[in-house]
Amino acid sequence: MRLESSAFNGGQPIPERYTCDGEDVSPPLQISDVPKGCKSLAMFVDDPDAPVGTFDHWIVWNLHPKTNDLAEGVSLPHEGENGFGTVGWRGPCPPRGSPHRYFFRLYALDTMLPLREGSNREEVEEAMEGHILEKAELMGTYRRK
Repeated sequence: MRLESSAFNGGQPIPERYTCDGEDVSPPLQISDVPKGCKSLAMFVDDPDAPVGTFDHWIVWNLHPKTNDLAEGVSLPHEGENGFGTVGWRGPCPPRGSPHRYFFRLYALDTMLPLREGSNREEVEEAMEGHILEKAELMGTYRRK
């Protein structure tokens, strides 16, 4: 399985447009090579370099397994509570200084997740347990000026 973005390459800076310093919309993402038997996709976007520990920017589940593209700024039906205390995408917004890494982790699951809108990361991870078929990862960086 592969996860890519037309806005940035893996290991490269995430454009300002997708951060708190810009439009704060989610970047476009492309998904390919989803394994057979996949019933849904789930994704976490987080910053492990945050001063408070890993900080969630986007939690998504029950994406259709035939999803190839997530358009820029897309709003999805099954989104969880991020580290800002809101539901949906909130882009990189690190303290000024060193760059932070942002991991987009996509999971192919053998089930749909019976979760309520706004579920938190722990609830999503618990529901995913034992159902992960495959994982793909994309990492971008961001440094505030």
